[in-house]
Amino acid sequence: LQIVYKLIAKSDVFVQNYRFGVAQRIGLGYQTLRTHNPKLIYASISGFGQDGPYRDRAGFDQVAQGMGGLMWVTGLPGQGPVRAGIPVADLSAGLFAALGIFIALQERSRSGKGQWVQSSLLSAMVAMMDFQAARWLVDGEVPGQAGNDHPTSMPTSVYPTADGFVNIAAAGNPIFARMAEAFGDPALARYADYANANLRSKNRVALNEAIAVHTRRYTSSALIDLLAQAGVPCGPIYKLNQVFEDEQVRHLGMAVPVPIPGGGEMNLVGPAIELSRTPARMKRTVGEAGEHNDEILRDLGYSDADIAGLRSANVI
Repeated sequence: LQIVYKLIAKSDVFVQNYRFGVAQRIGLGYQTLRTHNPKLIYASISGFGQDGPYRDRAGFDQVAQGMGGLMWVTGLPGQGPVRAGIPVADLSAGLFAALGIFIALQERSRSGKGQWVQSSLLSAMVAMMDFQAARWLVDGEVPGQAGNDHPTSMPTSVYPTADGFVNIAAAGNPIFARMAEAFGDPALARYADYANANLRSKNRVALNEAIAVHTRRYTSSALIDLLAQAGVPCGPIYKLNQVFEDEQVRHLGMAVPVPIPGGGEMNLVGPAIELSRTPARMKRTVGEAGEHNDEILRDLGYSDADIAGLRSANVI
């Protein structure tokens, strides 16, 4: 703990994702650490928050997906709840915590004071429900599963081709008309059942079947070329190996070769943010546990003999 407190005294940000009460019990709670550095930005990421009736519960991504409503709007109609294929709540809670940290750092530049930033899997998942949550909060509508169809903006769905499937997002009257024109079927956009967004959503089954008649005439790549030239949003549906073979993904540099300590390199997922003046750079993989102990402890004023003593005592 003394080592941690020395680190805290010279740190800007401390992040922990213990269950509520654990950090406090082991001497790493906010009220304790702020006494060592009043300017510290202290971030907690938990399952359910730092107070309230569920604060003591253990959190897990899939639990938050279920409680936040995501699983009940994911999957095919009537299929029953389906989890998303990635840990949406975990990732979102981390991103919200990072945003909170940046806000707190910016505020500290004016006030000179630190503060406690809190994020949770549950609050992050509810926030990420976005327009689906608004359908209930604003309109009193309980969203259900819509499968590959967009819940409200049609036609936006997965459509069959001669050799697979593609995504097409042709919601909005102008784009819908451009798609119909590209298919050589301009009457499709003038049909009374598809005349506006509400009607297209209501009559989505018949509309999807009408569109599929056209999409099946093309290979996936030919269909994408056709619709892209017509200004209709569309794209392939990749397996992950195909994602990193795509020319635009390559151009964006989303697979970054990173040196491995001891020689060699591995590809890691690159950052999704570009900064024009100070671009991101991935210099190395995650260090081994304790790899930088000696370097950090020397910086805190510990001698080599001190470090050897800490190691022999299994402190490090």
